[in-house]
Amino acid sequence: MKGYNLFNYIEYLKDNPKGYWFKRRLYGWGWVPATWQGWLTIFIFIGFLILNGIWLASKGEVPNKIDWIFFFATLIISVSVLIFICYKKGEKPKWSWGRNQ
Repeated sequence: MKGYNLFNYIEYLKDNPKGYWFKRRLYGWGWVPATWQGWLTIFIFIGFLILNGIWLASKGEVPNKIDWIFFFATLIISVSVLIFICYKKGEKPKWSWGRNQ
């Protein structure tokens, strides 16, 4: 297997003729942001998670059961929406052990 460096990976991300928001990860399964739209999606997702945590913390020292259910339901829905957006606006995912296999 050939060595792969950061500059080659950046070139791979920039080589985006189909305009994918997210490209495949170099190792493993998943995506990385490749355009400003992808980065904006990630920042909105992180902001939403922070707001969800702030909301839970504002419930007092010991949130009740309903608050925890709402918190985790919101968390699961937001992660699901992020995965859906990545799947629709990114390359098709597959397990990868580097670019030159």
